[in-house]
Amino acid sequence: MVTGRPLVLVIFVICLVGCAPWAPAPVEDRSRTPEPDRQAAPRERIVSPVPGIHEVQRGDTLYSIAFRYGVDWRELAEWNDIGAPYTIRPGQELRMTEPPRRSRPTPAESDRRAQTASTPEPAPETAPDTDPEAESSADEQPAPDPDPVAETRAPAPSASDSARSVAGVDWQWPTSGEVLHPFDASATRRGLGIGGSTGQPVYAAAAGQVVYSGTALIGYGELIIIKHSDTLLSAYGHNRARMVQEGDQVGRGEQIAEMGMNERDEELLHFEIRRDGQPVDPLSYLPRR
Repeated sequence: MVTGRPLVLVIFVICLVGCAPWAPAPVEDRSRTPEPDRQAAPRERIVSPVPGIHEVQRGDTLYSIAFRYGVDWRELAEWNDIGAPYTIRPGQELRMTEPPRRSRPTPAESDRRAQTASTPEPAPETAPDTDPEAESSADEQPAPDPDPVAETRAPAPSASDSARSVAGVDWQWPTSGEVLHPFDASATRRGLGIGGSTGQPVYAAAAGQVVYSGTALIGYGELIIIKHSDTLLSAYGHNRARMVQEGDQVGRGEQIAEMGMNERDEELLHFEIRRDGQPVDPLSYLPRR
Protein backbone atom coordinates (compact mmCIF):
# COMPACT_ATOMS: atom_id res chain seq x y z
CA MET A 1 0.00 0.00 0.00
CA VAL A 2 1.42 3.36 -1.06
CA THR A 3 1.51 5.97 1.56
CA GLY A 4 0.56 9.53 0.90
CA ARG A 5 4.07 11.08 1.33
CA PRO A 6 5.78 9.37 -1.72
CA LEU A 7 2.82 10.24 -3.91
CA VAL A 8 3.07 13.87 -2.92
CA LEU A 9 6.80 13.88 -3.80
CA VAL A 10 6.16 12.42 -7.25
CA ILE A 11 3.51 15.02 -7.98
CA PHE A 12 5.87 17.78 -6.78
CA VAL A 13 8.71 16.66 -9.09
CA ILE A 14 6.33 16.53 -12.08
CA CYS A 15 5.24 20.08 -11.35
CA LEU A 16 8.85 21.30 -11.19
CA VAL A 17 9.65 19.75 -14.58
CA GLY A 18 6.60 21.28 -16.15
CA CYS A 19 7.44 24.74 -14.82
CA ALA A 20 11.11 24.71 -16.07
CA PRO A 21 11.87 27.38 -18.74
CA TRP A 22 11.71 26.01 -22.32
CA ALA A 23 14.48 26.89 -24.83
CA PRO A 24 14.31 26.05 -28.54
CA ALA A 25 16.93 23.77 -30.07
CA PRO A 26 19.80 25.62 -31.73
CA VAL A 27 19.28 26.20 -35.45
CA GLU A 28 22.18 26.82 -37.86
CA ASP A 29 21.47 29.53 -40.45
CA ARG A 30 22.67 28.23 -43.84
CA SER A 31 20.96 30.88 -45.95
CA ARG A 32 23.92 33.30 -45.88
CA THR A 33 26.95 32.75 -48.07
CA PRO A 34 30.11 32.38 -45.99
CA GLU A 35 32.64 35.18 -46.33
CA PRO A 36 35.71 34.36 -48.42
CA ASP A 37 38.94 33.54 -46.68
CA ARG A 38 40.94 36.73 -46.44
CA GLN A 39 44.15 34.76 -46.61
CA ALA A 40 43.35 32.98 -49.87
CA ALA A 41 46.13 31.91 -52.20
CA PRO A 42 47.67 34.75 -54.24
CA ARG A 43 46.65 35.24 -57.88
CA GLU A 44 48.55 33.29 -60.48
CA ARG A 45 51.48 35.14 -62.05
CA ILE A 46 50.85 36.32 -65.59
CA VAL A 47 54.48 36.05 -66.61
CA SER A 48 56.47 32.99 -65.61
CA PRO A 49 59.83 33.65 -63.97
CA VAL A 50 63.01 32.85 -65.82
CA PRO A 51 63.92 29.23 -65.04
CA GLY A 52 67.36 28.22 -63.87
CA ILE A 53 67.68 25.70 -66.72
CA HIS A 54 65.89 25.50 -70.07
CA GLU A 55 65.88 22.26 -72.03
CA VAL A 56 66.12 22.98 -75.75
CA GLN A 57 63.09 21.76 -77.71
CA ARG A 58 62.86 21.00 -81.40
CA GLY A 59 62.41 24.29 -83.28
CA ASP A 60 64.16 26.41 -80.62
CA THR A 61 66.99 28.76 -81.50
CA LEU A 62 69.26 30.68 -79.16
CA TYR A 63 67.45 33.86 -80.19
CA SER A 64 63.93 32.48 -79.67
CA ILE A 65 64.82 31.20 -76.18
CA ALA A 66 66.32 34.57 -75.24
CA PHE A 67 63.23 36.29 -76.70
CA ARG A 68 60.86 34.06 -74.71
CA TYR A 69 62.39 34.95 -71.35
CA GLY A 70 63.45 38.55 -72.10
CA VAL A 71 67.18 37.75 -71.92
CA ASP A 72 69.95 39.28 -74.04
CA TRP A 73 71.00 36.60 -76.55
CA ARG A 74 74.66 37.59 -76.14
CA GLU A 75 74.54 36.95 -72.40
CA LEU A 76 72.74 33.66 -72.93
CA ALA A 77 75.50 32.57 -75.33
CA GLU A 78 78.22 33.69 -72.90
CA TRP A 79 76.67 31.91 -69.89
CA ASN A 80 76.62 28.64 -71.85
CA ASP A 81 79.95 29.01 -73.73
CA ILE A 82 78.19 29.02 -77.11
CA GLY A 83 80.06 30.70 -79.94
CA ALA A 84 79.09 31.65 -83.48
CA PRO A 85 77.08 30.44 -85.32
CA TYR A 86 75.27 29.81 -81.99
CA THR A 87 74.03 26.31 -82.80
CA ILE A 88 72.00 24.45 -80.16
CA ARG A 89 70.44 20.98 -80.25
CA PRO A 90 67.23 19.44 -78.83
CA GLY A 91 67.71 18.08 -75.32
CA GLN A 92 70.57 20.46 -74.55
CA GLU A 93 70.23 22.19 -71.17
CA LEU A 94 70.95 25.91 -71.14
CA ARG A 95 71.74 27.96 -68.05
CA MET A 96 69.30 30.89 -67.99
CA THR A 97 71.01 32.98 -65.31
CA GLU A 98 74.49 34.36 -64.93
CA PRO A 99 76.85 31.80 -63.36
CA PRO A 100 78.56 32.74 -60.08
CA ARG A 101 81.88 34.49 -60.52
CA ARG A 102 84.92 33.70 -58.41
CA SER A 103 86.27 36.78 -56.68
CA ARG A 104 89.86 35.50 -56.82
CA PRO A 105 91.70 32.88 -58.87
CA THR A 106 92.37 29.46 -57.42
CA PRO A 107 95.98 28.58 -56.43
CA ALA A 108 96.31 26.40 -59.53
CA GLU A 109 95.21 29.27 -61.77
CA SER A 110 97.62 31.64 -60.03
CA ASP A 111 100.52 29.19 -60.61
CA ARG A 112 99.61 28.84 -64.29
CA ARG A 113 99.41 32.60 -64.77
CA ALA A 114 102.75 33.13 -63.05
CA GLN A 115 104.38 30.42 -65.14
CA THR A 116 102.93 31.86 -68.34
CA ALA A 117 104.16 35.35 -67.47
CA SER A 118 107.70 34.13 -66.73
CA THR A 119 108.02 32.03 -69.90
CA PRO A 120 109.56 34.08 -72.72
CA GLU A 121 107.78 34.08 -76.05
CA PRO A 122 109.60 32.26 -78.84
CA ALA A 123 111.36 34.42 -81.39
CA PRO A 124 109.52 34.75 -84.68
CA GLU A 125 110.76 32.48 -87.42
CA THR A 126 112.41 34.06 -90.44
CA ALA A 127 110.25 33.76 -93.49
CA PRO A 128 111.93 31.96 -96.38
CA ASP A 129 112.69 33.71 -99.62
CA THR A 130 109.68 33.74 -101.90
CA ASP A 131 109.13 34.23 -105.57
CA PRO A 132 108.05 37.83 -106.38
CA GLU A 133 105.35 36.45 -108.67
CA ALA A 134 103.94 34.32 -105.81
CA GLU A 135 103.88 37.38 -103.55
CA SER A 136 102.03 39.30 -106.22
CA SER A 137 99.38 36.57 -106.60
CA ALA A 138 98.89 36.38 -102.82
CA ASP A 139 98.28 40.12 -102.65
CA GLU A 140 95.58 39.80 -105.29
CA GLN A 141 93.47 37.32 -103.28
CA PRO A 142 89.89 38.53 -102.65
CA ALA A 143 89.13 40.21 -99.35
CA PRO A 144 87.10 38.28 -96.76
CA ASP A 145 83.33 38.44 -96.99
CA PRO A 146 81.71 41.35 -95.15
CA ASP A 147 79.34 40.98 -92.25
CA PRO A 148 76.39 38.88 -93.56
CA VAL A 149 73.89 41.04 -91.65
CA ALA A 150 75.05 44.18 -93.44
CA GLU A 151 74.80 42.51 -96.88
CA THR A 152 71.14 42.19 -97.84
CA ARG A 153 69.00 41.86 -100.91
CA ALA A 154 67.64 44.98 -102.55
CA PRO A 155 64.52 46.29 -100.83
CA ALA A 156 61.22 45.31 -102.39
CA PRO A 157 58.23 47.66 -102.71
CA SER A 158 57.13 48.47 -99.19
CA ALA A 159 54.29 49.94 -97.21
CA SER A 160 56.10 53.23 -96.79
CA ASP A 161 59.12 54.87 -98.38
CA SER A 162 59.78 57.04 -95.33
CA ALA A 163 62.42 55.83 -92.89
CA ARG A 164 63.89 56.96 -89.61
CA SER A 165 67.42 56.26 -88.42
CA VAL A 166 67.64 55.26 -84.75
CA ALA A 167 70.58 53.50 -83.05
CA GLY A 168 72.36 53.12 -86.37
CA VAL A 169 69.43 51.33 -88.05
CA ASP A 170 67.00 52.68 -90.65
CA TRP A 171 63.43 51.83 -89.65
CA GLN A 172 60.09 51.89 -91.45
CA TRP A 173 56.59 50.71 -90.55
CA PRO A 174 56.20 46.94 -91.00
CA THR A 175 52.70 47.25 -92.46
CA SER A 176 50.03 49.82 -93.15
CA GLY A 177 47.20 50.14 -90.71
CA GLU A 178 46.00 51.77 -87.53
CA VAL A 179 47.62 51.02 -84.17
CA LEU A 180 44.88 49.11 -82.37
CA HIS A 181 46.96 48.25 -79.29
CA PRO A 182 49.69 50.70 -78.23
CA PHE A 183 52.81 49.68 -76.32
CA ASP A 184 52.04 48.72 -72.71
CA ALA A 185 55.02 48.14 -70.42
CA SER A 186 52.84 46.09 -68.03
CA ALA A 187 51.45 43.73 -70.69
CA THR A 188 52.51 40.13 -71.11
CA ARG A 189 53.52 40.75 -74.74
CA ARG A 190 54.86 44.25 -75.12
CA GLY A 191 54.63 45.67 -78.61
CA LEU A 192 52.23 47.28 -81.08
CA GLY A 193 49.06 45.70 -82.44
CA ILE A 194 48.78 47.11 -85.98
CA GLY A 195 45.42 46.48 -87.61
CA GLY A 196 44.73 45.48 -91.19
CA SER A 197 43.20 42.61 -93.12
CA THR A 198 44.10 38.93 -93.40
CA GLY A 199 46.69 38.37 -96.10
CA GLN A 200 47.95 41.95 -96.01
CA PRO A 201 51.74 42.19 -96.68
CA VAL A 202 54.10 42.36 -93.70
CA TYR A 203 57.50 43.94 -94.37
CA ALA A 204 60.85 43.89 -92.63
CA ALA A 205 61.02 47.07 -90.58
CA ALA A 206 64.80 47.21 -91.12
CA ALA A 207 67.51 45.26 -92.91
CA GLY A 208 68.90 42.24 -91.11
CA GLN A 209 69.09 38.47 -90.75
CA VAL A 210 66.18 36.17 -89.93
CA VAL A 211 67.15 34.38 -86.71
CA TYR A 212 63.82 32.69 -86.03
CA SER A 213 60.86 31.60 -88.16
CA GLY A 214 58.40 29.24 -86.53
CA THR A 215 55.58 28.63 -84.04
CA ALA A 216 57.38 27.45 -80.90
CA LEU A 217 56.68 30.60 -78.83
CA ILE A 218 53.25 30.39 -77.23
CA GLY A 219 51.09 33.47 -77.71
CA TYR A 220 52.76 34.73 -80.90
CA GLY A 221 51.38 32.34 -83.52
CA GLU A 222 53.43 32.29 -86.72
CA LEU A 223 56.43 34.34 -85.58
CA ILE A 224 59.47 35.86 -87.32
CA ILE A 225 62.43 37.45 -85.50
CA ILE A 226 65.00 39.56 -87.37
CA LYS A 227 68.40 40.56 -86.00
CA HIS A 228 69.45 44.06 -87.08
CA SER A 229 72.55 44.47 -84.92
CA ASP A 230 74.11 42.92 -81.83
CA THR A 231 71.68 44.93 -79.69
CA LEU A 232 68.49 45.22 -81.76
CA LEU A 233 65.90 42.63 -82.79
CA SER A 234 62.41 43.01 -84.25
CA ALA A 235 59.57 40.47 -84.05
CA TYR A 236 56.46 39.93 -86.19
CA GLY A 237 53.69 37.78 -84.73
CA HIS A 238 50.26 36.38 -85.68
CA ASN A 239 51.11 35.93 -89.35
CA ARG A 240 48.96 33.86 -91.68
CA ALA A 241 52.00 32.78 -93.66
CA ARG A 242 55.77 33.15 -93.26
CA MET A 243 57.79 33.85 -96.41
CA VAL A 244 61.34 33.71 -95.00
CA GLN A 245 63.44 31.09 -93.25
CA GLU A 246 66.12 31.21 -90.56
CA GLY A 247 69.38 32.49 -91.99
CA ASP A 248 67.78 34.59 -94.76
CA GLN A 249 69.10 38.10 -95.29
CA VAL A 250 66.31 40.64 -95.81
CA GLY A 251 66.30 44.26 -96.84
CA ARG A 252 64.25 47.01 -95.28
CA GLY A 253 60.81 46.97 -96.85
CA GLU A 254 61.07 43.40 -98.15
CA GLN A 255 57.91 41.35 -97.67
CA ILE A 256 58.46 38.61 -95.10
CA ALA A 257 54.93 37.46 -94.23
CA GLU A 258 51.18 37.84 -94.63
CA MET A 259 49.06 39.25 -91.83
CA GLY A 260 46.88 36.87 -89.85
CA MET A 261 44.73 36.95 -86.70
CA ASN A 262 45.48 36.78 -82.99
CA GLU A 263 43.83 34.52 -80.40
CA ARG A 264 40.89 36.98 -80.16
CA ASP A 265 40.26 36.75 -83.92
CA GLU A 266 41.55 40.28 -84.47
CA GLU A 267 43.17 40.88 -87.84
CA LEU A 268 46.47 42.47 -86.89
CA LEU A 269 50.25 42.25 -86.76
CA HIS A 270 51.93 42.05 -83.36
CA PHE A 271 55.18 43.99 -83.77
CA GLU A 272 57.99 44.27 -81.21
CA ILE A 273 61.43 45.85 -81.06
CA ARG A 274 63.85 44.58 -78.42
CA ARG A 275 67.06 46.25 -77.35
CA ASP A 276 69.52 44.22 -75.26
CA GLY A 277 66.79 41.62 -74.87
CA GLN A 278 64.21 44.03 -73.43
CA PRO A 279 61.04 45.26 -75.24
CA VAL A 280 61.03 48.97 -76.10
CA ASP A 281 58.28 51.18 -77.50
CA PRO A 282 58.43 50.78 -81.30
CA LEU A 283 57.06 54.31 -81.74
CA SER A 284 60.44 55.57 -80.49
CA TYR A 285 62.06 53.93 -83.54
CA LEU A 286 59.48 54.06 -86.34
CA PRO A 287 58.98 57.22 -88.46
CA ARG A 288 56.14 59.50 -87.51
CA ARG A 289 53.02 59.16 -89.63
